[in-house]
Amino acid sequence: MTTAWKTLFETGRIARAALREQQECIRAVHLRLAPHLASPAGTPAEYVVRPGPLPEANLGWRKNMFSTLFQSVYHLMDVPAPRRLLYGQLIHLFRIWVTSADNLLDGEDKEVVPLEMPGSARVMRQVVAVMAADRVLAEILNDAVAQGALTAAQRDELARESLCRLLPSAAQEATEEGGIAVRPPPEEVLGVIHRLKTGLLFNLAFVGPEIVEPAAFARTARLREGLMDFGLGCQVLDDVRDLARDLLEKRHNYVLSVLAHQAPDLLDELAARAHSVADRLYLDVPQFALPAARRGFDLIVSGLRTLGESGLGYDGAQAESMARAMFPVLDLEGLPIA
Repeated sequence: MTTAWKTLFETGRIARAALREQQECIRAVHLRLAPHLASPAGTPAEYVVRPGPLPEANLGWRKNMFSTLFQSVYHLMDVPAPRRLLYGQLIHLFRIWVTSADNLLDGEDKEVVPLEMPGSARVMRQVVAVMAADRVLAEILNDAVAQGALTAAQRDELARESLCRLLPSAAQEATEEGGIAVRPPPEEVLGVIHRLKTGLLFNLAFVGPEIVEPAAFARTARLREGLMDFGLGCQVLDDVRDLARDLLEKRHNYVLSVLAHQAPDLLDELAARAHSVADRLYLDVPQFALPAARRGFDLIVSGLRTLGESGLGYDGAQAESMARAMFPVLDLEGLPIA
């Protein structure tokens, strides 16, 4: 089912070029990270930290679908190549910060900065990755000023906004620490909570252009809307998959809010049956899971159609095929809608 995406990245003129650029940006960030991830000489062998090699798989389109879509918008905006590569490196730094934070919040260990440390180091790897990425940001921005790609004022604003733009999402995540006491209406989850939690992350690619080339940014309303819809759709599908986790950990979830407001007794029954975050509880409530999955699917299709119409070079039928391919990508293969 990923054939539609594979075709886009292998034959689509802009998407193929964007993937190559994003691969170049990932390699560049990896090289810049390395000096910050090496222990000083004389450190006892059992406490040595060193950068890990960059796996070739980390450069493939499957692991860079979102980043490549973000990179593509710079082509659609006619951003000059040097700044496309600058913004592409910022995309990867945002990815490091967001993934590392998610790993800490969710108890996961998705590798985004290859790093060798003693012990299990699940938590400390994330901390070191965030600190190293912050130092690399400073290097990249200073080099951009030296090369004439940015002014000193633009550098300072980008450095500041690279964190400020993440704060609404961070604040939303903070409200879920320790669990939520009340499930808000589903439309509030989708229209407010998920826009902060996930939607705005799909618009981070525009931070650089908004500061450095405001005239081009002013023409990006449809691109921003398309990426926002795509991100929200993916989050709704995540909610379907994560029904058990979000129920047990008392996190916001679109489907659980639908149940709380439309079938509270059924929600109580699900809570009594949930034993593991890995339980596929959505299979027990298809009458609620399937409409939610359809809504997520429709949002993804809407977002992809907008991007296709904006110049990515695929039609509505291809957008639907790409949206269906997101089900196995998000571990929801087998739902009837897919």
